[in-house]
Amino acid sequence: MDDFDDVGYVTLAKGGLLLGVGLFVLGAGGELVGHALYDSLPGWENTLFLYSEGLGLVIGFFSPILFGIVMPLVE
Repeated sequence: MDDFDDVGYVTLAKGGLLLGVGLFVLGAGGELVGHALYDSLPGWENTLFLYSEGLGLVIGFFSPILFGIVMPLVE
């Protein structure tokens, strides 16, 4: 059990949550600002912002569950 003593699960959970929130805000803000400044965005930019929002939600939701609940229990 000495292998996991130095792993900071709290830091990983908080970092993953902040990464997920950051990706979501970047995607949503990019779409809002892009459509406000330009009438329509190219398809690749819409896809990029949409995937950023989705990935941000998934990372932000599963990171605290994985590193805050599951990994300490498995240890």
